[in-house]
Amino acid sequence: MPRIPLLGGAYRDRSPIASAQETINLYVEKNTNAQAPSPTTYYLTPGSTVFGTPDVPDNSRCSYRTTLGTAYEVVGTRIYAIATNGAMVFIGAIPDRASQVIMADNGLIAILVDGVQGWAIKLSDNSFTEIVDPAFYGADYVLFLDTFFAFNRPRTNQFYISGSMIDYAQIVAMTAFDPLDIAAKSGSADPILAIWTVHKELWLIGALTTEIWIGTGAADFYFQLVQGAYIDHGCAAQYSVAGTDVVLFWLMQDKAGHCQIMKGAGYEVENIATSYLTDLMEGMETIADAIGGIFQQNNHAFYILIFPTANLTFVYDLTTNEWFRWAWLDDNGNINRHRANTFMFFNNNVMIGDWETGKLYILDPAIYTDFDGPILRRKTFLHMVGAEYERVGYTSFDADIEVGNTNTDDPALEPQLSLSWSDDRGKTYGNPVQQGFGLQGDYLTTISWNRLGMARDRIFKLEWSENLKTSLLGGFATVKQFRS
Repeated sequence: MPRIPLLGGAYRDRSPIASAQETINLYVEKNTNAQAPSPTTYYLTPGSTVFGTPDVPDNSRCSYRTTLGTAYEVVGTRIYAIATNGAMVFIGAIPDRASQVIMADNGLIAILVDGVQGWAIKLSDNSFTEIVDPAFYGADYVLFLDTFFAFNRPRTNQFYISGSMIDYAQIVAMTAFDPLDIAAKSGSADPILAIWTVHKELWLIGALTTEIWIGTGAADFYFQLVQGAYIDHGCAAQYSVAGTDVVLFWLMQDKAGHCQIMKGAGYEVENIATSYLTDLMEGMETIADAIGGIFQQNNHAFYILIFPTANLTFVYDLTTNEWFRWAWLDDNGNINRHRANTFMFFNNNVMIGDWETGKLYILDPAIYTDFDGPILRRKTFLHMVGAEYERVGYTSFDADIEVGNTNTDDPALEPQLSLSWSDDRGKTYGNPVQQGFGLQGDYLTTISWNRLGMARDRIFKLEWSENLKTSLLGGFATVKQFRS
């Protein structure tokens, strides 16, 4: 009975006849132990539990943990301070706009911007005020670097900075900004859509090009261009930018119109989009509203790319360089983008803000449901093709999956695993056939399906949505070849 390993990419290729390895709510880990029965194991994406609920439900536009360890969330027009017990305390309101909100702080105040206006929060008592200084020009992005807040000036190639270590009193007194503390991206006139800091360097990400500046303390302007650090790639979705450590990600559309997902490290960038993802993005109604985020769990760092209009969420695993789809199953059984719209690490937990209700959820690998609802897990296998494209008979298929971790010993309540298969090279799949996961403590249960017919090219698919811990190594098939 040969093993069917889960090798190759975790996601499908441009055509299913090349690869149809769809992966939903599972991430892959390479087994470094030489004695492991399979080169890879697929683990479950985390489930979630409610941490905080706003008094007025709306979309989460920002979740932010300050350098002091406190946290804020922007839900629709309302700004909340988040307590460690999940209480959400209203502290102020901003206009209702479609944009995300970006925040940064210097340990004294937090500044938030929404693409048009800006506001300041005094961290010691949550006092809240709009920034009305005439030398504040609005911003899509704000960050704190080398004692200064830095901002892009919307719809221009300019950026500007605040005074050093400004406090709330200076914001109120309108003495925090100097109209001379402004500069422009010099290599190209395309507008700056996003700014980010990587390794204490300032990345100015424009619509077409990217420049890198560094703090030099020059008398005329604190930041200066790093000579030779010019990247001929811009950004197609300004809120797709996210970074961790010294790695930066964003969604790009090049001058020829091709969609790419860029990964920047040092002064080098590479396209990490698969052919399938590129085709998918180029067929979307819009990619301009894409949202990026980062979180880390179980020694994996993940870049999340959300497409609100297309109702899809994809995740890139920095550990394995593989993509998978992250999805939420609604009450009607439809697969949608995940509920996550914003991300932060607060109170020793990874938290997400909901795109519809603004609720804060804790992502927890030990939870196997989403908001008490089921999580669909799906993995399709490699093509199984006869050596000379002859027909192959399938006597049986055994799932190589962790079993026995159920919470019932009642056979009527036994969790179910579904197998379906495609005999037309991944174009369509037959009706799923269910088998039990085993009862509580039945760790030697073998999940088998028998008398599975014949095919020249077969792809197996496993699916489940049960509230249990499991992991997937692959499968085994008993086959018989026929000459034809």
